[in-house]
Amino acid sequence: MPKIPSMSSKELARLLEKGGAMFVRQGSTDHAIYSRIIEGKRYSAPVQMGKKSLDPVYCKKGFKTVEICR
Repeated sequence: MPKIPSMSSKELARLLEKGGAMFVRQGSTDHAIYSRIIEGKRYSAPVQMGKKSLDPVYCKKGFKTVEICR
């Protein structure tokens, strides 16, 4: 998996959507849920909205969860 830089929550959400994930709902907290279906299995990733800078490890976890970087 390539190195993932620190990015804002809007950038992460945009990249998840570009990779095929769809916005599902806004959680009861400040997390938005993005989901993708691959081979009949549903993968979901929470994105902490409103942050100007998300940790690279957090961003990488989101990508792995919805399996964009295969």
